[in-house]
Amino acid sequence: MTPPSYLPLLEQIDQWHHGLRVRHPNVVPCRAGCSACCHGPFDISVADTAILIEAVKNLEPALLAAVIERARTDVASMLALQPVWPAPFDIGAIGDDRFDMICDSLAQRPCPLLDPTGACLTYPSRPMICRIMGMGILSESGNVIENGCPIQTDFPAYASLPPQPVALEIWEEGEEIAKQAAAVQLFGDPAQSEYETTIAAAIVAWIGGDSPSEPATPTPPFKS
Repeated sequence: MTPPSYLPLLEQIDQWHHGLRVRHPNVVPCRAGCSACCHGPFDISVADTAILIEAVKNLEPALLAAVIERARTDVASMLALQPVWPAPFDIGAIGDDRFDMICDSLAQRPCPLLDPTGACLTYPSRPMICRIMGMGILSESGNVIENGCPIQTDFPAYASLPPQPVALEIWEEGEEIAKQAAAVQLFGDPAQSEYETTIAAAIVAWIGGDSPSEPATPTPPFKS
């Protein structure tokens, strides 16, 4: 079961985006089918992992099989670069420098959840980093998260938008609760709340086996 407090938090980010569009009509180019930011591995939290794998499991069987195959191919590529990285592929187990090397090497690899049109197959359950992409953020205490959109320079008015003030730190308090609940769900241990992985690795670890060479069969929760 998905941690109950997390989906509303993700939808809060969607509301932040909606507010940006209302304040700046016809400026934000993000739209269905634009997948410029949906390439290369990137980190997702344990709460993102829990909600995402439930959505993937509910895909129509043919779509699920195709997603698992793409995810297994991606994980095989990551393991070719970092052979000692056991399931469930915790980024903390290899460190940021090695993970950054993987990200740089596979930066052009499309997300395994993209369909042929560039649309996300699990869009309502997409991770936090996918939702926050496309807007700069100004937190309550003045910290800035820059807009990470890779094509913003193609849209000068969009690129020049200032960071948007949002209640990010309050949001993060709720996220921490959701992460602990997800850690119990996936690992049986709230201390695993800082676990992070990638979309492809999450699919392989919890749905498609813990090795690209294994059959695509469901796996039990990982225990610490």
